[in-house]
Amino acid sequence: MDVPYDLTSYVRVLKMATTPTTEEFTQVAKIAGAGILFVGFIGFIIGTLMLVLPAGGGL
Repeated sequence: MDVPYDLTSYVRVLKMATTPTTEEFTQVAKIAGAGILFVGFIGFIIGTLMLVLPAGGGL
């Protein structure tokens, strides 16, 4: 691991980075929120199905 090279590349990336505009941030937040809600909804459906359906044990 070449530490000076790694630090140089990190500094270069940070210099290129810019603060997002309010519109960009809002759009990313909406998409991330929708993804979280979608995954939560899928988990809720799976949990509900596991409660409703029998465990399916052996004979």
